[in-house]
Amino acid sequence: MSPFRNKVAIVTGGGAGIGEALCQEMARQGAKVVVADISQENAQTVAASIAEKGGSARGVMVDVSKEADVRHLVDETTSIEGRLDYMFNNAGIAIGGDVRDLSMDQWRRVIDVDMFGVLYGTLAAYRVMVEQGFGHIVNTSSATGLSPQPGNAPYCVSKHAVVGLSLSLRFEGADLGVKVSVVCPGYVRTNIYRNMELANISRERFAAQLSRRKEMEASQAAKVILDGVEHNRSIIVFPAWVRWAWRLYRFSPGLLDRAWLNGIREFRKYRLGEQTPTPETV
Repeated sequence: MSPFRNKVAIVTGGGAGIGEALCQEMARQGAKVVVADISQENAQTVAASIAEKGGSARGVMVDVSKEADVRHLVDETTSIEGRLDYMFNNAGIAIGGDVRDLSMDQWRRVIDVDMFGVLYGTLAAYRVMVEQGFGHIVNTSSATGLSPQPGNAPYCVSKHAVVGLSLSLRFEGADLGVKVSVVCPGYVRTNIYRNMELANISRERFAAQLSRRKEMEASQAAKVILDGVEHNRSIIVFPAWVRWAWRLYRFSPGLLDRAWLNGIREFRKYRLGEQTPTPETV
């Protein structure tokens, strides 16, 4: 029997991408899913799709950058269902660009969703789970939360913070019945990068670069994540090449310096009005 059967789960960013795939897979395994998304239409569409297949789901609109919205989501779910077994803080956005081209407003928008949105969901769920004596918080970070990503600094900053929050809280919650895991995937086929805002970057050239990436399907990613959750893994890193790159970076960070430097030089080729830069050393 699936460990998710008859369990109650909230998934933020559940209207698309990895979040939608998590909702679909957990519902398939018998969970009661709350599909939470900033797009009410997307949330309800996913919930309706699950219901059509015989699953249990409810679609709700939530803006994770607003603490009151997230707290209400958790409290309402707990009131309706009588418990909260899983909280997937998955919603995220990205704004790409050279740091010199990013406005403070763009920094705040990414951090409000990707860092504070996860924090709000974590704290709201943690309070409930400590009181009931059980539960599992699953926070979506990224491979970018484990290593640099030049050209995507606000996202990288936020995802590093999510890793630190999750690993710290994992030990605080251990004796209180609350489990905490953090998800650090590589490239997954979603719209986060395809639809993201770009600062002084050629969308056409950036899109062409995206088309060359090897990406995992979101449905496959959801199965890997849920397997990690079932086994209570602290950090769920995938696919295999990301795990190996992370190990290499941990044991000998300098070996990848050239890769990061080449990465930003390649990225700057998409920058509007960019002149050929003078090579620098790190």
